[in-house]
This record gives sequence, C-alpha cells and structure tokens, in this order.
Amino acid sequence: MVIGLGNAGRGDDAAGRACVAALRGRLADEIELIESDGEPAALLALLARAREACLIDACLSGAQPGTVRRFDVARHALPALAATDSTHGLGLSEALELARALGVLPERCVVYAIEGLSYDPGAPLTDPVRAAITAVAERIVRASAR
Repeated sequence: MVIGLGNAGRGDDAAGRACVAALRGRLADEIELIESDGEPAALLALLARAREACLIDACLSGAQPGTVRRFDVARHALPALAATDSTHGLGLSEALELARALGVLPERCVVYAIEGLSYDPGAPLTDPVRAAITAVAERIVRASAR
C-alpha cells in the first residue's frame, strides 16, 4: 500500500498526494495507491489492513526545500525533524506510534518526508517539491520491482 498524505489545496502540503498520482499505472496491480488527508482514524484503518506500507508526506523542518528523507518507521519512531503539523490533533508521527501501540503498524513501513516551501491556501506545488516528487516516485517504482 502506498499512501500519499496532504491537503491538495495548500501548496507543497499536496506532495504526498501528488506522488501517488505520479505512481498511477506504474506499479503492480496488487499495490494499492491511496490519497489521504491524514485523518488519524482513517490512517489507522488503512495501516491495519496493509501488509506493507509506504507513506509520503510533506514536512517543514528547516531543510532545503525539496529535500527527501526516508524513515523505516517499522523499526524506529519517526524523528521530530520529519514531523508535520496536523489540523486533526494528531500528526503523522503520533498516528504511527498509536498504530504501533495497537499492533496494527505493518512489519514493513516506511515514510518519505519531502521538505516543503509554501503551504499557502491555493498555492501550486513549488519546483523543488515537484522535483522531489519525481525522485520519490522513481525510488518507489524501483523498490517495488525487487
């Protein structure tokens, strides 16, 4: 399962969803592609039925826009530097730790965090984030072929 997180109407916050869109038609049929706003209960339900999961989200850590970080969250908690704010009360890192505590975090679970630049309502994706989306999509395609 590949889950792209974010708000399509807030600039670079749409990075995860845009990455999922870039993957459509490029992965095996058994790999489910999902765009999500990151609502914690829905995310937990998705993770509970996934054998393996790859999540893509935007982050704002102060790194260069377009920087991509990959985290193996099945082994370690998502570091604070990749944390994103959420309007749902729980961010991605808290939702993942709740999934771990409930025993529904897949044995193989990775997060790609793409450093954003602009999160303004109605803004388009910025060029560095567009380039990062392409790079992450290629990494996922290569990983799925193994």
